[in-house]
Amino acid sequence: MLTTNATIATADDVAREHTARSGVVIGDSETIPWERDLLSMFVKNQLKVVYTLPLFAALFALIALQWTPWQQSLAWFIAAVGCQAIQVHLCRQYLQLCREQHKSKLKKSQFHEWLGVMTASEFFIAACWSTPLFLMWDKASDLQHIYIIASLMAIIAVRIMISANFMPIIVAGTGLITFLLALRCITEAGYLYSGLGALAIGCQIFFALVARKLQETARDMFIYKAQKDELFSQLVVERDRAEGAKAEAERERLRAEEASKAKSQFLATMSHELRTPLNAILGFSEIISREMFGRHEVSAYKNYANDIHNSGTYLLSLVNDILDLTRIEAGRRDLHDEPLIIADSLDDVRNFVGFKLTEKSQILTCDIQANLPKVMVDRRAVRQIWINLLSNAAKFSPRGGQITIKAYQRDSGEIAVSFLDNGPGMPEEEIDLAMQAFARGSLAVKKAIDGAGLGLPIVKGLIGMHGGSLELRSKPGEGTEAIVIFPSTRVLSGPRAEVIADASPSQRKLIAITG
Repeated sequence: MLTTNATIATADDVAREHTARSGVVIGDSETIPWERDLLSMFVKNQLKVVYTLPLFAALFALIALQWTPWQQSLAWFIAAVGCQAIQVHLCRQYLQLCREQHKSKLKKSQFHEWLGVMTASEFFIAACWSTPLFLMWDKASDLQHIYIIASLMAIIAVRIMISANFMPIIVAGTGLITFLLALRCITEAGYLYSGLGALAIGCQIFFALVARKLQETARDMFIYKAQKDELFSQLVVERDRAEGAKAEAERERLRAEEASKAKSQFLATMSHELRTPLNAILGFSEIISREMFGRHEVSAYKNYANDIHNSGTYLLSLVNDILDLTRIEAGRRDLHDEPLIIADSLDDVRNFVGFKLTEKSQILTCDIQANLPKVMVDRRAVRQIWINLLSNAAKFSPRGGQITIKAYQRDSGEIAVSFLDNGPGMPEEEIDLAMQAFARGSLAVKKAIDGAGLGLPIVKGLIGMHGGSLELRSKPGEGTEAIVIFPSTRVLSGPRAEVIADASPSQRKLIAITG
């Protein structure tokens, strides 16, 4: 029985629901699947306990020899075993027929025919087990009568547990034994036999109710098994569709990668072609601005030359950034690892960016952990990371703002370098956008801050090539913190650091390969 919020659904409700849900119409020539499964369960249960009843019959016949002639006990035993053998033979024939007609299934007429055959065999077994009530009764004592009645009630319980799948089989089998047992007790005088007869009838009713519940439970189980099989077949179809969609997505991904590579190749080529005329523009504009070949009659020409030189410098920086980003995306940026002292590298960059900081009266504070281990990195790439992050912090911090650089080693062995400013910050939803190429935050657009949106993507790409990561934390009005994390595999500590520090570039490559 299935209970949901105190609502009990009967087996008939479940069967109707399953039939309606599956949309399967059972024709006159077909049998309902769960009926066929219940009969198969009954047959298999009979074959599993094929030796139980013969052994019980042998025990009963041996004990009955105390008050029954051996010829009579032997004849009864042979009859009981014979009826059981007939039923076992029928069960095996039914299973063989099911195997032969596995794909076509049993017709409804065949099912009812076999149900009738099994009911008849159960009736003959019950009739054989009821004969001791008449053939072995008269010469037995009251105690032996109780033994016969108790044995038959045990047989009733066993048969109900085995054949609980179909009520017709139960009625034909245990119902006959109970009726004859009650009839036998009624013909005897005394309250004992009347009580035993009433007990037999009560037990039969109780066992029948239990069998009814067991049948409904088995019925529901088979219905849900059919639903599960149907769902599984649907899942297989959906899996095939998903695999097809996955294959299509993989093809789309490959096409996207090819397009991205083509784009990167195009940008790299164009960037390279742009640098040559840009260098000429920068050189000639500088010559004109410095008046190397004489003073200008109009002083505005010098200012114009300075503007040309500044614009060219900005454009060249943008081209270099594009070239670096395309090389990173195309996987063509090679790393030349060497031991690096983070404190010295940061001091070098601080001097490089010092003019920008002084121009805006910004204060730069460095907090470097003492005895911080060296890291095995590409010195030029790390320098570019520092320059981009420090330039961003200076660009977005207000005049007189505070910029703090922290470098420390985590408990996990990683080394983290943090750049924290007290600028206006950015909304959390723009953090992922800031990591994308050519993307600019709302503040940069609103205040027209210079930049093409390539600094952070380049940093992310360069630290990713080192196996590290870039974390960006920011909230409006609380500034922005960019944290560069070097993995523990890049950290040099212990004897390995001393060996690598003294090794040549070729030896370092060999150490990196061998771990």
